[in-house]
Amino acid sequence: FASTRHVWWKKDDVMAATTANVGMKTRMRANIAPSKRTVAGKNGWKRRTMHVCGVAAPPHQPKTGTSDEFEDVLRSGLEGVALVHEKTFPSHAEVLRSIPKHCMEKNTAKSMAYAATSVALTLGCLAVGHLIPLKLAFLPIWMLYAAVTGTVATGCWVIAHECGHGAFSDNAFLQDAVGFVLHSALLVPYFSWQRSHAIHHARTNHMTEGETHVPHVAGTNAGDGSKKRKEWMGEPIYTVVRLVTHLVFGWPAYILFGATGGPKYGTTNHFWPYAPFSGKLFPGKWKQKVLFSAAGVFTMIGVLTWWAKTAGVLPVAALYGGPLLVTNFWLVLYTWLQHTDVDIPHFDKDNWTFIKGAFHTVDRPYGPVLDFLHHRIGSTHVAHHVNSTIPHYNAVEATNALKEKYPEHYLFDPTPIHQAMWRVASKCIAVEKKGNMYVFK
Repeated sequence: FASTRHVWWKKDDVMAATTANVGMKTRMRANIAPSKRTVAGKNGWKRRTMHVCGVAAPPHQPKTGTSDEFEDVLRSGLEGVALVHEKTFPSHAEVLRSIPKHCMEKNTAKSMAYAATSVALTLGCLAVGHLIPLKLAFLPIWMLYAAVTGTVATGCWVIAHECGHGAFSDNAFLQDAVGFVLHSALLVPYFSWQRSHAIHHARTNHMTEGETHVPHVAGTNAGDGSKKRKEWMGEPIYTVVRLVTHLVFGWPAYILFGATGGPKYGTTNHFWPYAPFSGKLFPGKWKQKVLFSAAGVFTMIGVLTWWAKTAGVLPVAALYGGPLLVTNFWLVLYTWLQHTDVDIPHFDKDNWTFIKGAFHTVDRPYGPVLDFLHHRIGSTHVAHHVNSTIPHYNAVEATNALKEKYPEHYLFDPTPIHQAMWRVASKCIAVEKKGNMYVFK
């Protein structure tokens, strides 16, 4: 829309203005272009005619509603909207009704086509890798190869992740077969992770029953220890160390020891659900599925061992090991950033609900290339937590439905990913309880 405003100013005052088109629901920001027409007024004041053109602002929610007790909480690109405590949350059933029913429908042929695309792209990268000389002078090329191939292979990881959620096909055997093969090829115990990840979805942002990236509490040994390490190292060094430990070692630490898994299930292992590890995460029939998953991973390790014996350790490390580290980097980063930031709260059992946890998931701007390669896992993650059986190719429509129906609940942070990553690693250390929320202090 366009309109004309008369703005009074004195001397060299800087002018800024915002406006809204009357009758439009969309919040608008104003681009103001001064005309050459100036009218003199009294006492040195002047009037200039301003042509105001409205431009739709990026979708974000009002800042109002946070109480004084949250004033000292840092702000992300969400601008504190997740801290608004007066919001009333709908039921899960109400939210599901807002999503078109066809978004839940699975198309096996389409799912297989996406899986084939990710596999073909990954194999293509491996083929190119065989052309790179195994010489020290080509180390930068090998690093680039690892970054590209690992990023591409993450698409295979996401497809297997979709299989684990039951969002790939109505044919359960085919679904699990595809997921098992793809995850085993990436050294992921398919059924073990399926179970632990289901708990993560069932208890998102739950302080005591959550699974993965459950924050430490200030005043505990873990929480205060992290803060002391930051003070001792200094923020920049601490942040770098934390990024390395999370994004390089975080995934193996989780599947081997349950690191960041929360207090409820104790020290867990995704390959062995028996002593000396806690078996509470894998009750009943899940224990057999854990062992079957372990067999898949050990079979892949056997293939890699055979490859190393016939071709040498260096080709295996360069062609497979480097990209695997990058794939692990992406899967940890996605989970970390979709549920953690300086103004994203967590809840205890008295204040948590499923839909509250789902709506405290945040979508982020990963860009068209990563959205294509990774099947939009980071930009449609809210819808994924509302209903994890929505196939990724229907997730954009589901996300748009949620934004339209629940604009006060849907969270999107426009912060560039590298900036969000640094902020989370440097600032999100330990939480304290404020009101009915746990927030980072």
